[in-house]
Amino acid sequence: MAYPTDIGVIDTLIGLPMEEVPSDEVDLHEQITYMFKQFPQVRRHEGSVDDLLRAMDQYHIEKGLIPVLPGDEMAAKAITDHPDRLLGCLDVDPNRGMAVVRDLQRAVEELGVVGAQYMPSILTPPVPINDKRVYPLYAKCIELDVPIFVNGGVPGPQVPFESQHPGLVDEVCCFFPELKFVFRHCCEPWVDLTVKLLLKYPNLYYSTTGFAPKYYPAAIIDFANTRGSDKVIYGGYYPYGLELERIFRELHHLPLKDEVWPKFLRGNAARVLKVAA
Repeated sequence: MAYPTDIGVIDTLIGLPMEEVPSDEVDLHEQITYMFKQFPQVRRHEGSVDDLLRAMDQYHIEKGLIPVLPGDEMAAKAITDHPDRLLGCLDVDPNRGMAVVRDLQRAVEELGVVGAQYMPSILTPPVPINDKRVYPLYAKCIELDVPIFVNGGVPGPQVPFESQHPGLVDEVCCFFPELKFVFRHCCEPWVDLTVKLLLKYPNLYYSTTGFAPKYYPAAIIDFANTRGSDKVIYGGYYPYGLELERIFRELHHLPLKDEVWPKFLRGNAARVLKVAA
């Protein structure tokens, strides 16, 4: 169960520092500092892409899936300049209807993004996982053969959680069996329910983003070591809440079986994102 250091890790949530928000707007990342003892103090600057690549090299992260927000020219340029290292995940707002569906198509075709992402609870208004507003995006993800990454469980920011209840994905997976749906942020406190759903649906996956390894739910570790070795995907949270030093220090103590590590750190993500394993 020793942590292997010879695997080129695929991190399914890493990225550039967020841009500064105007003083009259709510900074959701500031709202979650209470959850982390050592919140990364990283600010965006002209050399942020190079800084990210150096950090990835230090921790043997071969590829990183980074958020690409609408209008973020630095992130868009990063994935086109470094397609072998940085993979784009388009941030989508289902409230925008067909406009955001077209945005996703253009991002895949023109920028080479390999996935979509959204956090149901922070949108205005919130968009539950099974809401009709997101169904066109699910259909487009199937058409483009890209996964969608969606936060599940009680959110850190002080917003209602109902839109992120993991049980809502049951309906989605029934209607869209081909959809590659990846839960983010560990789905607490409904982890046992999430495991049942992961067993039920072949294209439903679970990533460990947003949680330090020492706090990964025990049920997920048990699942990864048994029937879920192909379903649990590593994801960090740098620089949005966790330092890479802490993540990789704690990974050394994660009780995964030897044969599970390559799948967890690389293989499962490579399959879902369609990159070389």
